[in-house]
Amino acid sequence: MTDRPRQDGASGDDAPDFTWLYGKKPASGAEPRPDETRVMPTVSRPGGAPVPPPAGRPQQAGGPPAGRPTPPGPPPTAPPPRIPDRVPTTRRRGPRFWISLVLVLLLLWVVYLVAVPIYAWTKVDKVAFEPNGKRPDDQPGTTYLMVGSDSRAGLTPEQRKQLGTGNAAGQRTDTIMLLHTGSGPNLLMSIPRDSLVDIPGHGTTKINAAYAYGYADGGADGGAKLLVRTIEQNTGIRIDDYVEIGLGGLAGVVDAVGGIEICPTTAMKDKLANLDIEKGCQEVDGTTALGYARSRHTSGIGDIDRVKHQREVVAAVGDKVMSPWTFVNPVRYWRLNMAVPDFFAFGEGTGPFQAAKWAMAMTRVGLSCVVPISDLAVHWDPDRSQQMFDYIKQDKTDDIPKALCTPTGLPKSTTG
Repeated sequence: MTDRPRQDGASGDDAPDFTWLYGKKPASGAEPRPDETRVMPTVSRPGGAPVPPPAGRPQQAGGPPAGRPTPPGPPPTAPPPRIPDRVPTTRRRGPRFWISLVLVLLLLWVVYLVAVPIYAWTKVDKVAFEPNGKRPDDQPGTTYLMVGSDSRAGLTPEQRKQLGTGNAAGQRTDTIMLLHTGSGPNLLMSIPRDSLVDIPGHGTTKINAAYAYGYADGGADGGAKLLVRTIEQNTGIRIDDYVEIGLGGLAGVVDAVGGIEICPTTAMKDKLANLDIEKGCQEVDGTTALGYARSRHTSGIGDIDRVKHQREVVAAVGDKVMSPWTFVNPVRYWRLNMAVPDFFAFGEGTGPFQAAKWAMAMTRVGLSCVVPISDLAVHWDPDRSQQMFDYIKQDKTDDIPKALCTPTGLPKSTTG
């Protein structure tokens, strides 16, 4: 049995022998073979000092003992693959994005189309036009009374000069028209301002004096009420809605829609209306259009010819107002709507929807004529005019014969 080493810390010959750990003790002074493995345990010395390594074996700082082979390092690793620089690209938007964008724009446009007239409507003046006392019963269809006032109120001296309105005082109606809409074609009928009729409380006189009398008694509302009462009493037609246009209103609206086309059958020169135009169809601005509608000194039938021009201008304005370009062009749409409060007044009870219906009806006039008259002194023909009024009251405009609806109000044989 091999003696196991003592652990009592003896020195010299009695020092512990560790050769049993590695088989064979090397000869004195001999260098260990490279293939030998020596274990150098460290034992505690008395007093806690560590045992120094054996002589002849220098210790390398921070590395393996001298004479031992350096263990191989880890195998080299391949460098990471190089990622090519990315070229920024624009993100392509799918069809859903564009559809959503179009829908949003359409929604905003619809809001604009609705909001602008509502805003303009808050600034429009209202007129109490319905007279007191007995009135005709309700009738089928809708009849609008359209009045063009010749008041110069609100016009500057420069505007009066430009428009050729003069400085006349008072308040009269240059234009009186009835627009009837219903089951048949729309009818636009002019009532010449010189028509001789009975005005309640004032006897027989020119119909445009009714507005002046009522205005003198009760202001603007009084003028409208007496005019409505006069028309209802002499025609039997119930007036459902009322539209009043100031003298500068027509010019303002024409300019707002970019001008209109008129087709005079003769050259017209009228200093009083500030008018000088050639024969034939032509584009005109608001000032010329107003002069064309007001002139009464360029033909032999005076006021009868003038109301024909008025209907022509009104129809041309209606076509421009309701054209698609009006609703596509935001600037034109804004100007047109903002022109309404400056030049128009509507009857009490009329809302923006009713006003829009009136504007649309103006673009679809199927019949255009003058109230049937007997002579150029503008006496209404008692039989023919009553026939016309009955057709309107019964909403049978599609039955009106051509001989009854003429451009001058005179019988067809007389006008040729």
